[in-house]
Amino acid sequence: MERTTAQAPGTARPTAPHAHAPDAERLRRWRMVLGADSADSTGCTLTGQDAAMDGALNALYGGGAGKKPGGGRGAGGRSAGLGASAPSVARWLGDIRTYFPSSVVQVMQRDAIDRLGLAALLLEPEMLEAVEADVHLVGTLLSLNKAVPETTKETARAVVRKVVEDLEKRLASRTRATLTGALDRSARISRPRHRDIDWNRTIRANLKNYLPVPGPAGAGGAGEPGGAGGAAGRGTIVPERLIGYGRASRSAKKDVILCIDQSGSMAASVVYASVFGAVLASMRTLSTRLVVFDTAVVDLTDQLDDPVDVLFGTQLGGGTDINRALAYCRSKITRPADTVVVLISDLYEGGIRDEMLKRVAAMKASGVQFVTLLALSDEGAPAYDHEHAAALGALGAPAFACTPDLFPDVMAAAIEKRPLPIPDKETQQ
Repeated sequence: MERTTAQAPGTARPTAPHAHAPDAERLRRWRMVLGADSADSTGCTLTGQDAAMDGALNALYGGGAGKKPGGGRGAGGRSAGLGASAPSVARWLGDIRTYFPSSVVQVMQRDAIDRLGLAALLLEPEMLEAVEADVHLVGTLLSLNKAVPETTKETARAVVRKVVEDLEKRLASRTRATLTGALDRSARISRPRHRDIDWNRTIRANLKNYLPVPGPAGAGGAGEPGGAGGAAGRGTIVPERLIGYGRASRSAKKDVILCIDQSGSMAASVVYASVFGAVLASMRTLSTRLVVFDTAVVDLTDQLDDPVDVLFGTQLGGGTDINRALAYCRSKITRPADTVVVLISDLYEGGIRDEMLKRVAAMKASGVQFVTLLALSDEGAPAYDHEHAAALGALGAPAFACTPDLFPDVMAAAIEKRPLPIPDKETQQ
């Protein structure tokens, strides 16, 4: 509350007789936080842009909560106009985009959808054109996918595509760079041709075979130890074991299966996983399969060239049968030692729990690298089944939440068969 902010053009600051400027600013801030109903003791009257901001906030968080927001521009006090039509909501969305930064707008939109039941209005084109598009909005649109009317479908796809393209720009280059390095390292061979030798790793691996070379006093001719070619303080390393890079191959070096729970609580994870799936599918050295499931299993691999098609092929909501999904994934594994399976789920299993665990154990025993992500989003771990998470951890498949920025490192570790970079490891199962 003590932080100062820049004065917005046209904003009138409340003043009280004999009040110092810092005190007036402090009262103004408390008035904005508390709202009209609870802020009588501040003695502040809001005017200009402050009053308009207060009206927009009141429509969502004030006495009008539970109704659809609308109006609010230039309204005095905390009594924003309320209406039930999409145009009035669109005007409110325009107001908050005028008065607040993008990050705050996204939070307010989410709250409006949750608190005021505005999801149905997202099916109208003018509403979609007014919103600030983000991952959570895409999740809401996907949950309404089957109800989207023809007049709104193109607008909805445009909104989803914008978010997907922004995510690809943010995530694609680092993902490709990280995984290309991991694939190159995992492809090193122990009997390389001369041009394929990784000299730095070969020298480090053979330091124990260092032999000192005698100085000039030693006997021997040129080219022999101690001969004219020798020098005091120098030695040689006998390369008992050569380490080299694998030669480039047209075939995929690793198989990746993304198995995604599409229950309603996993909406953000579905969006991010679809984008990552498209990025992985674009890498020639990876063979990527994307499977989504609820109580049924759908293979969307043939749509991976366009993550928007993948997203509209999902159906958020419904039950969960992880066991059935893993059974399908296991049937597609042909090279266990070169396969990474990533299960993204909150682990609330509606199928057969013991069979699910047996399938995970069987995959790991065959050499599959199995990764369990409770979420793939920026929000951290959601509510999840702790008992199932603990059981998977006991099988060597620890379950943890993963941010999109960490995901490339998790995949690189799985590809190289290294310990996974689990955040807050002491609190993870």
